[in-house]
Amino acid sequence: MLEHFQSFHFLRPSLLWLAVLAIGVWWIWRKHADPLRGWRAQVDADLLDALIDQSDSKPRSLLPLLVAWLVAVLAIAGPSWKPEPSPFAEDATPLIVLLKADTSMDTPDPEPSRLERAHLKIADLSQARKGQPLALIAYAGSAHLVLPPTKDTSAVATMAAEISPGIMPVPGDRLDLAIARAAELLKDSGGTLLIMTDMGSSGTAEITTAYEAADSPDIQILAIAPVSADTSQLDSLAKSIDARLVPMTDDNTDIQSIVERAARAPVARGADGRVRWQDGGYYLVPLLVVLALLPFRRESQTQETV
Repeated sequence: MLEHFQSFHFLRPSLLWLAVLAIGVWWIWRKHADPLRGWRAQVDADLLDALIDQSDSKPRSLLPLLVAWLVAVLAIAGPSWKPEPSPFAEDATPLIVLLKADTSMDTPDPEPSRLERAHLKIADLSQARKGQPLALIAYAGSAHLVLPPTKDTSAVATMAAEISPGIMPVPGDRLDLAIARAAELLKDSGGTLLIMTDMGSSGTAEITTAYEAADSPDIQILAIAPVSADTSQLDSLAKSIDARLVPMTDDNTDIQSIVERAARAPVARGADGRVRWQDGGYYLVPLLVVLALLPFRRESQTQETV
């Protein structure tokens, strides 16, 4: 539910200005709907109240009409909170692992080191996603594709075990480059990014830019650090790219949670590669029908009374 709330947006937000027009028309109509409007300008208000029949002079409420107009405006603006599922893809979308391989990952917490723990988690991940596309990108001061999405997940675990700071050409923590590299793999099929890192990066602006350029993919972060470690940097990183932060556990709970989140139906994409979102305006049609029937119900009740 929270995920849908965070994804809520309008497909045609420019049409929301019609709500202002609807309120203006309603206000003018309300003024002119008063049957005593002409008399109020000629007769003292107290005298007019004494002369009129209060049971028959009360103007009909136009509030339901305003509500109906506003609901109609929301409907045509296209509220949306979930991507449109692909009608063609049958396989699960890829899960791309972005493995940090800088020197900080050699830190023992205690033994084994953070990088060795990441290797073990990738091995668990390869078992949990057996037969489903899994890819691997290693990054430090540069980012490199180790394996493109493959259903041979054991190969990903084998290659990940060989990754170390010693084989990375440039030291550093350029997560933005890794996200940009992953975006090339996500362009055609979509998917989820899993960042395995021990701390947040200092280049938050560059990371946010790379995230937005990649069409804001779904991202999870596995904190490769002890539960007692300070994760404030990772919290800031997660917020900057709207990612889900998953604490590392001694058992397989963290991996299962990651796999369940990533195991979603492939989404439809347009010719430009962008995600197509479902138009939720149709769900408001029954409410519009109910609001349209309210005036008829009041008229029927009035006739019965007479």
